[in-house]
Amino acid sequence: MNVQQLRVFEKAAACRTVTEAAAELGLKQPTVSFHLRKLEESLGVELFRKLAGRLALTNAGESLLPYARKIVTLVEEAGQLMREHKEAGRGKLRIGASYTPATYFLPPYLAEFQEKNPRTLPLLTVKQAGDVLEMLAGYEIDVAIVSLPDRPYPELNVVKLADDELKLALPPRHRLASRERIEVDDLRREPFLVHEHGSTSRELSEQWALENGLRWNVRMELGGIETIKEAVKHGMGVGILPWRSVMKEASEGTLAMRDLPGRVRKRTISLAYRKEDELVPQAAQFISFLRAKLGV
Repeated sequence: MNVQQLRVFEKAAACRTVTEAAAELGLKQPTVSFHLRKLEESLGVELFRKLAGRLALTNAGESLLPYARKIVTLVEEAGQLMREHKEAGRGKLRIGASYTPATYFLPPYLAEFQEKNPRTLPLLTVKQAGDVLEMLAGYEIDVAIVSLPDRPYPELNVVKLADDELKLALPPRHRLASRERIEVDDLRREPFLVHEHGSTSRELSEQWALENGLRWNVRMELGGIETIKEAVKHGMGVGILPWRSVMKEASEGTLAMRDLPGRVRKRTISLAYRKEDELVPQAAQFISFLRAKLGV
């Protein structure tokens, strides 16, 4: 039993002749007879009897008819709804974002996109960048906005949206806070407050320390940027944080922000989506919107 068979059955019950049903459906008479026969075979019951050349429903056919009407109607409504999704932008947009973009970059763009596309419902999941990329690979989200190291991602289309440099965050009264330039040697005895493993910030911070010969003293691993900032403010150590996350505190004087000394690997806030996908309309609209707004 399939939807087409039920559609033919419903029309035959209304028309009461195969000829009329075929004309209404735009099918040939043998095609209508074939669908009716296959439906009866699949159900194991007779649905029609012929009386004076017309089709008369059996008791089984009478019982099936309201269900057939309901199923056909629901399928037609679902098809119409999907056309609205496609043509009018109605539907869900599943976005995954890592913490820095979700907090300090994405909100104004997402607000403007939603204002321009009110029939789209964004669903935002915020996790570490690695987890977000796993969700993208697993078809759990449509697009990702994540902070990424500058390296190839063969399975993804990656569009760089904005720079996302890491900076050294210090308490304002720290002995190094008065210096405009800090050297690697100045940090050898400093206690560091670092991101937990799995974040792009942690990965690049470890690479920075290794490449600049710094065997750093990790005082504490912390899960969130705001937690690290508060711990730095209270003099528990120094932190390595995205510059976007420290701009407000640096302007207010509650934290000092300085360039990391030595060689620092670049990272960017990037838009990522699967290469092989035929994008859902909402994702395609969102990607076009971001690229137009940022000129990328």
